Amino acid sequence: MLTSPSRVPRLVVAAPSSGSGKTTVATGLMAAFAARGLAVSPHKVGPDYIDPGYHSLAAGRVGRNLDAYLCGPELVAPLFRHGARGCDLAVVEGVMGMFDGAAGEGELASTAQVAKLLRAPVVLVVDASSQSRSVAALVHGFASWDPLVRIGGVILNKVASDRHEELLREALEAAGTPVLGVLRRAPQVDTPSRHLGLVPVAERRAAAVEAVAAMAAQVARGCDLDALLALARGAGALSDAPWDPAEALSTAAATPTPAPGVPAAPASVPAAARRPVVALAGGPAFTFSYAEHAELLSAAGAETVVFDPLRDERLPDGTDALVIGGGFPEVYAAELSANEPLRGAVAALAESGAPVAAECAGLLYLCRELDGLPMCGVLDARARMSERLTLGYRDAVAVSDSVLAPAGTRMRGHEFHRTVVEPGAGPVPAWGVRAPERRVEGFVRQGVHASYLHTHWAAEPGAARRFVERCRTS
Repeated sequence: MLTSPSRVPRLVVAAPSSGSGKTTVATGLMAAFAARGLAVSPHKVGPDYIDPGYHSLAAGRVGRNLDAYLCGPELVAPLFRHGARGCDLAVVEGVMGMFDGAAGEGELASTAQVAKLLRAPVVLVVDASSQSRSVAALVHGFASWDPLVRIGGVILNKVASDRHEELLREALEAAGTPVLGVLRRAPQVDTPSRHLGLVPVAERRAAAVEAVAAMAAQVARGCDLDALLALARGAGALSDAPWDPAEALSTAAATPTPAPGVPAAPASVPAAARRPVVALAGGPAFTFSYAEHAELLSAAGAETVVFDPLRDERLPDGTDALVIGGGFPEVYAAELSANEPLRGAVAALAESGAPVAAECAGLLYLCRELDGLPMCGVLDARARMSERLTLGYRDAVAVSDSVLAPAGTRMRGHEFHRTVVEPGAGPVPAWGVRAPERRVEGFVRQGVHASYLHTHWAAEPGAARRFVERCRTS
């Protein structure tokens, strides 16, 4: 199938609330269309790292996030076009309820906003388990709330019986909203969750493959795929150029002069410059990463290599720097602690002054201990599990010059953890956070930048450029 790059057929899968079945439907659609031979581009609204893992299994392509808070509304369409390049169809899974976004920020980062930015029709997934005729009033309200959001049809989820389906269809027919699918209750597609999200694919690979296959079968059986594809083909053209990591680096604003010992990054990378090796933590314990980070590092001149801190006893050959993203290291604390050779290698690399960027799980891994078990000991801090879930967007400013940003750089981030690090900030903190309370957070020490804050480097590509240049000078 040949499609104009500005007119990749696309659908946004939304719902009135969380728990309605968006992930089942979106993942099932991706897998069902991929099984038909279409090249499917998978996307997720918001900062969630976990759903894209299931999307990747379903579509056979890397799952990508579209977050208007972290990256700004102006990057949503370019990042979408970058991810969907060469595809026959894109499926975008929404977040929370369709109109729910960043707290106190109106529609910002909501599914509705992203649908409008993408000029994409919306398929509303409705949990019909406890209603019949009232479904028409619910759908009418969502369809009429914002006239710029086009709801092209409804998929009814958790339908109990043929009679239940009949009542629902009658109500929606009177309301003039097409029913594009009906899914019966199917416990076989349920997936275990943790902290408001699914358990990552890397932790349950075989079971995740089975779950995705079950989602695909249920959706193919219960949905009108031809009608959904026709709806997707009605998406409007996008005028935004696709995001490109090399172009983003070349047009990134010049960074202010850093403090002594932290060199400024050049505007471009010399063609003959050595390609430093940046090791990216992966495996079941470190599953949280945005694809654009590795793409930016490569465009900045680095060679990226993935390693698994659970199994690899040494860092990749020639490692010049580390990026340790998020995940659930507390689940694997014993195994991470038992890998003493790698903990020692990480500590030695950090002590040498090499660049190390650590977010959330990476922060915990660099502490002296996690739940009483020895970790890398790079930071003079201890981490432990907590009863409290910390969750939400953050507006932050770099307090100190670091390998990622000069002091004064503003970035937006996201926190998602059920752990506590004591102390919460080092003598040289990483970030000043304005809300929900004013505080400093994280650690900057030699080449180390460690923080709870998840950031998206597409919003600040200079971070990747600066990080790679530090590799050449450390």
